[in-house]
Amino acid sequence: MFISPHPARRRRVLVLATAAVVGATALAACGSGEDVAAPGAGASGAAGSAGSGGITVWVDASRAPAAEAFLAANPDADVEVVSYDGSANGSDTFKTRMNLYDQAGEGWPDVVFSTQNNDASWASQATPGNEPFAAVLDDGLVDPEVLEGFTEGSLDPCTVEGQVYCLRNDLAQVVLWYDQQLMDDLGYEVPTTWEEYVELSGRVAAENPGVITGSVGDAWTPEVFMWGSRCPANQVTGPRSISVDATAAECVRAAEVIDAGVADGSLTTLSVFAPEFVQEYSEKVLMMPGPAWFAGAIFNNPDSLALPEGRLGVAAPLPWEGEEAVTGNVGGGTWFVSSHSENPELAADFVEFVTTDDAYQVEQAPGYPAYAPAAEKWLAQQEESGYYATDLSALTEAGSVIWDGWGAPAFSQEAVWADTMTPLVTAGGSVVDNLDTWGEAIRNEAQVNGYTVE
Repeated sequence: MFISPHPARRRRVLVLATAAVVGATALAACGSGEDVAAPGAGASGAAGSAGSGGITVWVDASRAPAAEAFLAANPDADVEVVSYDGSANGSDTFKTRMNLYDQAGEGWPDVVFSTQNNDASWASQATPGNEPFAAVLDDGLVDPEVLEGFTEGSLDPCTVEGQVYCLRNDLAQVVLWYDQQLMDDLGYEVPTTWEEYVELSGRVAAENPGVITGSVGDAWTPEVFMWGSRCPANQVTGPRSISVDATAAECVRAAEVIDAGVADGSLTTLSVFAPEFVQEYSEKVLMMPGPAWFAGAIFNNPDSLALPEGRLGVAAPLPWEGEEAVTGNVGGGTWFVSSHSENPELAADFVEFVTTDDAYQVEQAPGYPAYAPAAEKWLAQQEESGYYATDLSALTEAGSVIWDGWGAPAFSQEAVWADTMTPLVTAGGSVVDNLDTWGEAIRNEAQVNGYTVE
């Protein structure tokens, strides 16, 4: 339990697996053995709306401190917290459960956190007989000044047809991480363009085999290389329309980076979370394009690379010669307010707090806050830690240049890449030669999900 009961109002922390509000259909879908309450049971034992005066909030384990911070600052608020998986690792729990509540016509929680950035694509759309799950936030529910405080472009995945349906918890902008000491020891300089990155990677492979300059072994590889190259393979043009051109020149040049690195060994095909990655590449990662959260999850993690203090540097996103730099994004969670909530004001107060207030976003949040004033303070704290070899201004720069041409459709681009391209890359196949295969897989997945492909 992560929230202490309030003396006046009993607050309960539930685990969705044992207290979900679903009907008979949901019970069948979720498997047997769950202690399933009836739809609409609310605060009396349900995961749905807390009803009059209160709200029910769904969070994953990592966002539990956010709810705890809100309750500490608002001790009279009636909030029921339900722990669930956050739709992590493609579970789709959020969408699946809301579909079940739609069928039941009741039971929706008031606030939901999701680790997925594409949930607004479906949560903003009505289902037969029901309003869209997500409430419109920029129509008076959330203060316009609060919305304006988010880093430019950070609410793009939350915006459908010009209206904002969620608030971003954090950003996962891609930057270039590097080991300053290893750079110095080997006599290299940090590249400033993708062309220089390719040239240096080739030199490293030839002069220091075993040292790597990146990884292409995870499902987010297209978000690091393709997104940052302006590859137009994922351009959402409407609520149910998408444009896919995976063989454009911008995609080909990114694919050439991957192919060259895999061929000479400067890019590993291992996942950065594989035990073999740590065994083979501790002290041997010269540089690595990757999201902001790589710092804590990979480099400054005693269970991963555990790079010592004073060595990790960060450079701004690499541009292609003659172009302005843009970058990709790998993750970053979102907060939704339910359109079905009986207490939308309290629900909105909750999402505003957890996305903007220093008590969580500066003091406790593990990732780069999407809300710009909080991000500035969070970065200052990170720099004061003394861990980094450089200042962290590159993260701020990267947060403002995430390319808006890579959309957030209702299906996972990572899953498409993992199914079609990761096995090929791991086997040494050419990405350049198979871009059409990737594009066809995206088109097929889009059509399965009801998209018109342009």
